[in-house]
Order: sequence, then structure tokens, then C-alpha cells
Amino acid sequence: MAKKGWATFPHAGKAYDFSGDKLAKAWAKLHAGDQEPFPDEATVAAWLKAHPKAGKEAGRLAGGLQDAWRAFHRGDFEQAYDTGVGLGPLGHSVAIKAGGIHGSHLLDDEAAKTKRYEDLVRLADEAVIALPGLANSHYRRAFAIGRLSQSISIAKALAQGLAGKVRESLDRTLELAPKHAEACTALGLYHAEIVGKVGGMLAKLTYGANAGDAEKNLKQALKLTPDAPIAWIEYGNGLLLLHGEKREDDVAEAWDKAAKLKPRDAMEALDVAWAREQLE
Repeated sequence: MAKKGWATFPHAGKAYDFSGDKLAKAWAKLHAGDQEPFPDEATVAAWLKAHPKAGKEAGRLAGGLQDAWRAFHRGDFEQAYDTGVGLGPLGHSVAIKAGGIHGSHLLDDEAAKTKRYEDLVRLADEAVIALPGLANSHYRRAFAIGRLSQSISIAKALAQGLAGKVRESLDRTLELAPKHAEACTALGLYHAEIVGKVGGMLAKLTYGANAGDAEKNLKQALKLTPDAPIAWIEYGNGLLLLHGEKREDDVAEAWDKAAKLKPRDAMEALDVAWAREQLE
């Protein structure tokens, strides 16, 4: 039974079973968007050699990471989070993704969401210190801070300098992993949200944000991952932030493309369900 604050994934089924070798075989497609390397023992050993403070026992950590990702992909977000946290900094990537996706789709209480995202930011900060050479240490930090900024007032987010922290982390992610589609999407939304909130001139002068870069990055994500529902959803969201009703047909078309994609795991099932709800 899920603990309080961890609502159960509503689309459970055998379609998202990645037991045994199934995970490795499906990994490239499952992680086309976030470029997460498959955590086999050799990969984990290389991480630990480069970042010795991140832990020991590569074999144990690799097995734990694979189990955490299996839980994530089948929709057991609570188990993925708990397992990831228990593995230390190497597990924070899966923990943050599990906690964030669950929070976005399945957590309704706003105060609980803010608390969740604050916890994720702390995990992300620890991962950046322990594993600065991994692209997703920086991407998960941007992801967590971005979710936190959306859960509080725009005035509070700006006062805390969250926009700058997101931009810094996304820039570093793309330096380390130029084909990181989810970072491209997030950078596009960074530009779009600031332009939408404060206007084009102030966005450019104060934050270096502009509509052109928003659309460029969102389209790059679509080019990299055309089969990812989230790339189409956020492309639509970006257009809505930038243009409002003027581009509502393009927004609906983007969401319709997301709604028609076949989900490959629990996260994509939630994304597809969201897109379908918007079109009803």
C-alpha cells in the first residue's frame, strides 16, 4: 500500500514489465530523452572511479539502480524514489525523476507538491557535488528547481533566483550531453515561461530569454525524440506561453500528436493521458 502522498499509478499493466534482460533491451528507447546511461556494473564502476566519494561496490549499486529504474518504468514511483535515495548520490537521478513525475501527475495537494520539490532540490544539490561529471546530475537539478518554481509564486521564484539556477544547470547539461532532448525541452520552456511572465523586452534584458530561442530548443527536442509524448506536449505548452490563442490550432495539433503516441512506460502513459484530457 502506498504511503500518504504517494498515489498509485492508475494505468498498471504488464505492458510496462522490464524484468530481467527486458530493461537493457528497451533502455535506448526509454532513455532517448534524458540520455541516462544504462547502469551496468562496468558503467557504475567507471562512475565510481571518477567520483570515488559517490559510493563503493559497483555490482551492488548497479543491481540496485536497475531495480529502481524498473520500478520507475512500471509506475511504482514510490519504490523507485525510496530505492534511489537509499543508493546515495548515484541513485538520486532515478529518485528525482520518480518523485518529480509522480508529483506532477499524481500529487494534488499544493503544499505537499512544494515540499516534494524542495526535497528533490536537496537531492539534486547533493548529486551535483558528488557527481559533477554526469550530465543528469545537472539536468535533474534543473528539473527539480523548475518544478519548485512552478509550485510557488512567480514573485517568490524570481526573488530566490531560481530562473538563473535552472539556466545554469541546463547549460551545463547540454555541454556534457548535447543531444539531451529533455534538457532542450526544458531550456525552451525556460525561455517561453519568462517571456510569457515578464514580457519580451524585460525577459531579454534581465534573463537573456527570448521567443526565438524558446521555439528553437523545443523544435530541437522534437527532432531528437519525435516519439516522446512529452516533447510534443511541451512544444504545445511553449507555444501557448509565447503566443496564447493566436497559435491555439498549433497547440492542439501538438497535443493531438502526443495523445496518439503509444506509451512505452508509465511516465509516457501519464503524459499521453494528460494530452488526451486536454483535447476532450
